Amino acid sequence: MSEFLEFFSFADANIRYVTLGSVLLASSSAVVGCFTLLRKRALVGDAVAHAVLPGVCLAFILSGTKNPFILLLGAFITGWLSLVLIDYITSRSRIKEDTAIGLVLSVFFGIGILLLTSIQHSGNAAQSGLDKFLFGKAASLVGQDLIVFSAVALLLLITTILFYKELKLLCFDEVYAKSIGYPVRSLELLLTTLTVFAVVVGIQAVGVVLMAAMLITPAAAARFWTERLGVMLILAALIGVFSGVTGAFVSYTAPAMPTGPWIVLIVSMIAILSFAFAPKRGWVARLFRQRRNKTQILEENLLKLFYQLGEQHEDYFSNRTLDAILTRRNIPKRQALAGLAKLKRQGYIEKHPNGWSLTREGEIRGKRVVRLHRLWELYLTQYLQLASDHVHEDAETIEHIITPELEQKLMEELNYPALDPHHTKIP
Repeated sequence: MSEFLEFFSFADANIRYVTLGSVLLASSSAVVGCFTLLRKRALVGDAVAHAVLPGVCLAFILSGTKNPFILLLGAFITGWLSLVLIDYITSRSRIKEDTAIGLVLSVFFGIGILLLTSIQHSGNAAQSGLDKFLFGKAASLVGQDLIVFSAVALLLLITTILFYKELKLLCFDEVYAKSIGYPVRSLELLLTTLTVFAVVVGIQAVGVVLMAAMLITPAAAARFWTERLGVMLILAALIGVFSGVTGAFVSYTAPAMPTGPWIVLIVSMIAILSFAFAPKRGWVARLFRQRRNKTQILEENLLKLFYQLGEQHEDYFSNRTLDAILTRRNIPKRQALAGLAKLKRQGYIEKHPNGWSLTREGEIRGKRVVRLHRLWELYLTQYLQLASDHVHEDAETIEHIITPELEQKLMEELNYPALDPHHTKIP
């Protein structure tokens, strides 16, 4: 508890630098990563992260100093150049983007490793600490670093706000953006520049190896919780802030634990929880939705079966035994009993000593399912010219998802038909 209070009092200057630096890096990267993710260019961040290493090394060789502004300027130049090369290779050859990314990433990173090795063997005393750009070392952030990072993070956020509408349109409908006169190529270059800035700012905390995760993972996690870009940007930034603060706290309480990898680990845990438990897109929600859909299909198939049995003698409310139901349709007995029990609770059927019978509400619902099935069969034969003996399976699927609006449209298109393709009455 004392460590918790000591950390969040921010009395120690080093705690302030590391925490604020981590928050700025994580949140600004997350915001830019949202646009990169929506543009389906997630691997671009990894390419840029590896391509900035030769820029850092060249900037150090030419300047002879570890001034963060100079190093980040060198990183920005080579990072931006890597994206330009990827676009050039993709547009001027048959090489696909993923292959171009792999080529550029490996070449630039290889050059960076060579330069870094050369610097380490040069005997220059000032080269100490350059390897933090490779693996990251957020705990080494100082006030001068923080000023540079704050300026870059602020620039990223302001640019995102100013060009929000244009970037949003670029991500969702590039063709429409071109048609209304937006400078799409310039906007792509702007997004490229923002991506490079975000990567350049983050490499000192998490390094080139983990920077792609900082760029994409918060955006991917936020995407599972919302359909709106504005909300996604805010959620991604908040996830970045939380992971930055938590990573710094873990690193403070356990000094052997590096801050950068813990930030990535925490944001990855948030992403995993989002993938699993997001209310609409999570896999748990999908499992419940699939189970609900299967239950609905079973219920409607049973009601349709009751109605079809009633059609034979124009008697829809007589008792039907389980054997009669299972003989007419191949449904596992356990599932059939579970479906009948649920329909009874819903008031669609009644249980009798010798079987089950439809209620008035069940007859109405069963009639609608039969009507939708036969309407869709007729639609497929008339408009798609399918043979009448090839439409049953399609109708079995589609009958459960036709809305009342589509039902009315089908009736109008088919001119309110009386018979289906098999010359059976449409109720």
